[in-house]
Amino acid sequence: MSILDRFIRTKAVDRNGELQITDAEPSQDLVIVPMRRAHIRKIMPIEQQVYPRPWTAQVFIEELEQARVGKRHYLVGTIGDELVGYGGLLYVENDAHVTNIAVHPMWRSRGIATELLLDLAWEANRRGCEAMTLEVRHTNVAAQQLYRRFGFVPAGVRKKYYENRDDAIVMWCAGVQQPEFVERLQKIELSRM
Repeated sequence: MSILDRFIRTKAVDRNGELQITDAEPSQDLVIVPMRRAHIRKIMPIEQQVYPRPWTAQVFIEELEQARVGKRHYLVGTIGDELVGYGGLLYVENDAHVTNIAVHPMWRSRGIATELLLDLAWEANRRGCEAMTLEVRHTNVAAQQLYRRFGFVPAGVRKKYYENRDDAIVMWCAGVQQPEFVERLQKIELSRM
């Protein structure tokens, strides 16, 4: 049985009262940590599989340099030794822009993107951001549904944004500092139990 076959999502509360996704084997937890340069070599195969025009390793290096000075925030999700997903934020004034959320195709539909976005949303809230924004390919219905769950709503279209061919839907989530947003995130966390 492969690690992919054994990953079953359950919930547990650790000693600090934090919710954590775990599977039946303690060594197979989904662990989300800040991205480091050492992760880039494991990120690149995912990046190249999921994006028609992937970022280069140099772009990730430059983004991590911006993270060191507080202008970005990047995370990776791992299960065992396998990097299964990553995501990031770019800060612009009082807003947080989701730069990317990517999950290895073999690990999709297991809640990993939800966990990454939850951590990014909590970070935007902690940082004092008033709103979050992102672009999503108009054909990526699954991602649009995920973003709507977090309170993002369509706010416009960028024509031929992707590869000078596909339109991007611009989505915004306002009120990141409002109690309703915090309640939404808490409900999403509780739904994972």
